Amino acid sequence: MNILIIEDEPLVAKDLRNLVLKLEPDAQILNTLGSVEQAKAWFAENEQPQLILSDIQLADGVSFEIFEKQKINCPIIFSTAYDAYAIRAFKLNSIDYLLKPIDEKELERALGKFKKLAAGAHTESLFNLLHHFTEPRKYKERFLSMQRNNFVPVSVNDIAFFSKEELIFINTVTGEKLLSDHHTMDELESLLDPAVFYRVNRQHLVHIKSVARLKTTHKGLNVQLKPPYTLELELSREKVTAFKQWLA
Repeated sequence: MNILIIEDEPLVAKDLRNLVLKLEPDAQILNTLGSVEQAKAWFAENEQPQLILSDIQLADGVSFEIFEKQKINCPIIFSTAYDAYAIRAFKLNSIDYLLKPIDEKELERALGKFKKLAAGAHTESLFNLLHHFTEPRKYKERFLSMQRNNFVPVSVNDIAFFSKEELIFINTVTGEKLLSDHHTMDELESLLDPAVFYRVNRQHLVHIKSVARLKTTHKGLNVQLKPPYTLELELSREKVTAFKQWLA
């Protein structure tokens, strides 16, 4: 099989390429493209591959833009570090999706599915998925915190970050720590505007206005929050590029 990779993080792209070749030694990687514009130019000059592995969030936009004006008949396996909850609902409309960091067994399963499916059967599925992501999306504007026997509404503008301990807490810009009525960080992430909140790690979802500065470490970055917080949240090397783009 010949494969085109669309991924804007060089280290992630390299790891994905190596993982594909480990699982499919006879596969041919046609190219690795890092942006919407680069991919559009490539498709204008080349025949379609048999399979595309594409990240959703690219440096210059959403990868669905690549397919808006070009009829792509080949199957696509999407990957994303964002909005996993929403993507999960559309799993049947695409060959598969991979949640970053990409797991070898998940990729193997997706490639196995590709082998069983005819390439021309997914044009309508891709259109449906594209239509969903180009529709305006509504995100939660307030959450309920639990205080004793009462529920208290908290605006997203008053939230500095969410933290996961044994339970999930809402940490406000004034330093309050309130108990959330949500049970998983994945659920929370799906409800929040990704332009405003970022999943720094498994335990923390931060508001963009609560980020004070970034400090480089040997593991990646430490995200330092604004007062009254003195926390330094660890961000893995794989997420550094995406996080900087989000801040910018």
